[in-house]
Amino acid sequence: MTEQAATPVDTRQSERKVILASSLGTVFEWYDFYLYGLLATVISAQFFSGVNETTGFIFALAAFAAGFAVRPFGAIVFGRIGDLVGRKNTFLVTMGLMGGSTFLVGLLPSYASIGVAAPILLVLLRLVQGLALGGEYGGAATYVAEHAPDGKRGLFTSFIQTTATLGLFAALGVVIVIRSAMGEAAFADWGWRIPFLISIVLLGISLWIRLQLEESPVFKQMKVEGTTSKAPLTEAFGRWANLKWVLVALFGAVAGQAVVWYSGQFYALFFLEKTLKVDGATANILIAIALALGTPFFILFGWLSDKVGRKPIILAGCALAALTYFPAFQMLTQAANPAMAKAQASAAVRVTADPGTCTFQFDPVGKEKFESTGCDIAKSALAKAGVSYTSVTRPRHTGDAADVWIGDRVLIAPEPWRIAEEDRAAAVEAFRSELAAATAAAGYPAKADPARINKPLVVAILFYLVLLVTMVYGPIAALLVELFPSRIRYTAMSLPYHIGNGWFGGFLPTTAFAMVAATGNIYYGLWYPVIVALITLVVGLLFLPETFRRSIHQ
Repeated sequence: MTEQAATPVDTRQSERKVILASSLGTVFEWYDFYLYGLLATVISAQFFSGVNETTGFIFALAAFAAGFAVRPFGAIVFGRIGDLVGRKNTFLVTMGLMGGSTFLVGLLPSYASIGVAAPILLVLLRLVQGLALGGEYGGAATYVAEHAPDGKRGLFTSFIQTTATLGLFAALGVVIVIRSAMGEAAFADWGWRIPFLISIVLLGISLWIRLQLEESPVFKQMKVEGTTSKAPLTEAFGRWANLKWVLVALFGAVAGQAVVWYSGQFYALFFLEKTLKVDGATANILIAIALALGTPFFILFGWLSDKVGRKPIILAGCALAALTYFPAFQMLTQAANPAMAKAQASAAVRVTADPGTCTFQFDPVGKEKFESTGCDIAKSALAKAGVSYTSVTRPRHTGDAADVWIGDRVLIAPEPWRIAEEDRAAAVEAFRSELAAATAAAGYPAKADPARINKPLVVAILFYLVLLVTMVYGPIAALLVELFPSRIRYTAMSLPYHIGNGWFGGFLPTTAFAMVAATGNIYYGLWYPVIVALITLVVGLLFLPETFRRSIHQ
């Protein structure tokens, strides 16, 4: 008896199964990966409590970035395996590594229990997560694209693009529910572990779902024809004909997409919580609402890229980000913490000092108190209070003390070398108390007042930032799949994607906050995503080809 041809209904059911299974499994992986980012402040207190608060938070962000740092290496390792042995089995392995590592984070003892071993173990688990994610995305995107009919790859792969936001949304939901149920004190003490431990259940569901899938038809055809690559790394990166497209993909598409993505989702959240002093639960809820409103636009822009092309949508998102980030984040300050915005406008803070007496306000050891000069004392006190300031250069070697202007009021910072050693500590403490009183009198709040947060406007601004994310991220998977030949596709597309998102994007919160710490200007860190987005815009306009009408059977 001959085998019947697949009916349109069978084909549609198969396509839906591929999208659902690939997307749902990937949602769970992103859930695992993003828990850390959402809980960076809590984790800072648990694992980096042996250093000062500012350094501890930057260390926590650096550990967050560590998972991104190794993603390109995961892309190389698992991309090669995916092109040699198949798409399906490769992302089963990456899923197991991701889920297991996340579960173990929930069991880790804190710094108070085992000292420096705690952050070391945390970073090691983050590295395993990064390696796993480096192999996951390329496999899922390639797998779905190779099942998609011509003219619908943007639409089909856009469902994979929603998984990062849906994973973040799922993590936000779990964190919000647990945080609200047990209260901030219990959550900060031990409740933060529960979202990590839950991941073992999600891992079991994900593995079961992925086991139901068959191998990609494009890969099966290559196996039958004997055209799979024997050396995908050499072929992808050792030959200029392919390597040049890896570089174009990175600088002309992915780098800008990455900084827009991480600015719109993660940096916005950190900015609300750490800089604008909105309490963690409220910040999580506000960004969750924005994500819920914005997520359907991944599908919209993926579908639209099948009609008008991938390139114009991605580059338009980068251009809008570069043009509007500064006003958008300034509006966010006014909406989320109007008292802070008013104080910045009416009583701007300036530190006037000889630049030779000012050090970079970040200590990698975590023990520096920044008390050797008046400039350091003033800037460290302002940084600890979360007060934005500008630096004014005084002529070098005048011997004048550093001073702090709060509107029209001026405070003279104590110069330790001018004070008797036994009196220095008291002088520094007296200055800090005076500075705290002066900033409070000028209207600088210790925390955002929940009653004064303009929540609809905050959500609208966050929604706009997420909308830019959907523009750059919705079509990117289809573009990368179409840019490279099928025999090296998994390897070639994974590396630029994970260099862009792992390094340019993953390091964004750490880099931006370090820039803020160095300058005192709470908006200064935005220069990083703005400049990278502009680079992508220029390179993309000049060198990135349009791919949406290409065949992927090559």
